[in-house]
Amino acid sequence: MRAAVPVPVRVCWLGAALLAAGGSPPRLRLPYRELLATNRSILFFGHRGFLGFCSLYLDEYRDRLFVGGKDTLYSLLLGRASADAKEIYWPPLPGQTEECFRKGKDPGTDCANYVRVLHPYNRTHLLACGTGAFHPVCAFVYVGHRGEHAFSLDPASVETGRGRCPHEPSRAFASTVIGGELYAGLTADFLGRDPGIFRSTGTRSALRTEVDQRLLNDPKFVAAHLIPDNNDRDNDKAYFFFTEKVVEADSKEHAIVSRVARVCVNDAGGQRVLVNKWSTFNKARLVCSVPGPGGIDTHFDELEDVFLLRTKDGKSPEIYALFSTISHVFQGSAVCVYRMADVREVFNGPFAHRESPHHQWGAYEGRVPYPRPGVCPSKTTNQPRRQYGTTKDFPDDVLHFARAHPLMYKPVYPRHRQPLLVKTDLPHRLRQLVVDRVETEDGQHDVLFLGTDVGSVLKVVVLQKTSSAVTEEIVLEELQVFKVPVPITQMEISVKRQTLYVGSSLGVAQVRLHRCETYGTACAECCLARDPYCAWDGTACTHHQPSGKRRHRRQDVHHGNPVHQCLDQNLTVDDLESAEQKVLYGAEDNSTFLECTPRSPQASVQWFVQRPPDEQRDEVKTDERILQTEQGLLFRKLHRHDAGVYYCKTLEHGFTQTVAKTALEVITGEQLAHGFPRERGDEHPRPPCPAPWLAPQAPKTWFKDIMHLVSSQNVRWVEEYCARLWCGGSRPHHRKSKLAQAKHALAGVDVGKKGRAAKPHGERNRVPRQAVAT
Repeated sequence: MRAAVPVPVRVCWLGAALLAAGGSPPRLRLPYRELLATNRSILFFGHRGFLGFCSLYLDEYRDRLFVGGKDTLYSLLLGRASADAKEIYWPPLPGQTEECFRKGKDPGTDCANYVRVLHPYNRTHLLACGTGAFHPVCAFVYVGHRGEHAFSLDPASVETGRGRCPHEPSRAFASTVIGGELYAGLTADFLGRDPGIFRSTGTRSALRTEVDQRLLNDPKFVAAHLIPDNNDRDNDKAYFFFTEKVVEADSKEHAIVSRVARVCVNDAGGQRVLVNKWSTFNKARLVCSVPGPGGIDTHFDELEDVFLLRTKDGKSPEIYALFSTISHVFQGSAVCVYRMADVREVFNGPFAHRESPHHQWGAYEGRVPYPRPGVCPSKTTNQPRRQYGTTKDFPDDVLHFARAHPLMYKPVYPRHRQPLLVKTDLPHRLRQLVVDRVETEDGQHDVLFLGTDVGSVLKVVVLQKTSSAVTEEIVLEELQVFKVPVPITQMEISVKRQTLYVGSSLGVAQVRLHRCETYGTACAECCLARDPYCAWDGTACTHHQPSGKRRHRRQDVHHGNPVHQCLDQNLTVDDLESAEQKVLYGAEDNSTFLECTPRSPQASVQWFVQRPPDEQRDEVKTDERILQTEQGLLFRKLHRHDAGVYYCKTLEHGFTQTVAKTALEVITGEQLAHGFPRERGDEHPRPPCPAPWLAPQAPKTWFKDIMHLVSSQNVRWVEEYCARLWCGGSRPHHRKSKLAQAKHALAGVDVGKKGRAAKPHGERNRVPRQAVAT
């Protein structure tokens, strides 16, 4: 008999679909400093410089962002970042920090009040709870009405947070407020051995799950949401998403599986059985796997985050779930999308049953009592002779069955029975997920924002192909939100403000969802970006407005074909306008590097050279001496006939653009030995100035000096050294530029048109030091 909770196959198959699933690199990488310089990102680190971020609540009604950190609460005005930020200082009670330390906890990381719960409670108050140095505490925070920036904690409302907030700052948990009551999935004791789903804070009696491994076995809670079944409020249910451990009959090892569980909001527990315990608790497995041959799947079992893409009625949201897996074979992440209709069908299906822990799971085939365990007391449940106003009216056999059969037999499969997105062998792990559904010229597209454990956010769009099961993934941007590689722990999205709010232990970042002008100034560049947020309006790449009626709007998210979309536009950006010419001096027989890094990794690069006096450009032929790398063109040994103007061109979907233009001048061996030629316009030739290593009077210490010369940051010192060593300390004023050029030739630095050194592009632009000594 088939098992209800099979032990996952640990990467037994790595077919073509999974091997290719690493996906393409981001088309645009935006570093931390560029995000700040372009006002794409605004950061808030708290008034003390370190936020210790734990929780975030986005209140678009009040236009405020509430942030919970270490011993502090903040209220920020949306759109104004840290301007007019209000703070509440909320440390542990006197003596609790010392007690926490005496119990063996770290005073620097554990023994503080980390605010981990922030939920709207009513029109004027938030519910806030913190760890309280391993003494959880809750209180109400007055935030006022819309339009006023009030922010104060009510001392009279402070009470214990046990069962509402975890003791540990880092322990996973999930919570939500429904009808003035807090629903929380967490571990409720100091030692972390009492996991459960709790309901508290309201006027009704508190409820929790039984302490039973059949219900929850070392769970890691990820998310909690209210999802109504229909218009009957008595059928409202709270859904919890988590991972837990399972042990199968044929294995002694624990396996991790992901779950979705639900309870009725109007659950009141039983009268004689399950008193003050959930009587409607059911759970089912969430499957996210890559199908393989012979029915073998590669499973992603570790649930990282859940995002509900809400619909207008609120009853059928699409559930986006982010999973990860770590094995000896590969590391990867996947996003699966679930439909609420499929979730409800599983909960309405057969229950899982097995005779003992040594037996396999099977579908329960006996009689299921009425009302069916897991349903809510409502108009749907009631019959003329069977009226159930509350779960306390349920018969005892219903409650006994619910206690013995919490698990559903069938798992919940994702849409199309496969992941929407798979990312393998990434240099980082995906942690957070939010989704925005965008209207474009060719339909709706879901844009995924994926937070990593290195402080960056990936902006991804997944396109459905002709076949509904085939998708194409496009990583539009990689945004390095935080300078330090720190895990992103929470993200919220404001569609109204087109803004993403990103939280890490360091602080909170406010990031714009798009900045279309970043893609370029040509129609083809805007089209190639394939960004659902952006379109060409006839003159520039701007934010796409679905309701707009601009005649010249161009957008092609599906194909990104500039030849089709920009037919009347110039597909080749003019060389003179697109790239400023730089001058690079290289010494004959030395190595020289011409830098060229296209903004888009999807673009192919070609090099052309124009040698005077010819006006024709020839493609550069690479061989063992001339190598083309991802960063540019490397001459391992420079010849004098290599002099000329070099053009680095990129080609992407028919769009050609000159990205770099460099005039390479070769300083021959004779020039180095006998001095530089006179400058243009000089009436009198200069006396020869021999190179130090060729002059018999040169000291034997020149090699060490040259090493200091290459690495020196003091330009005046370098020029004085050159003058003293090469020309005996005397040099006419008009020779200054040539000495500077000689210095830059040794260092391999670009020189501008007027002889001034261009800004270095890093160590790779310099001539290797071993080449200087040749």
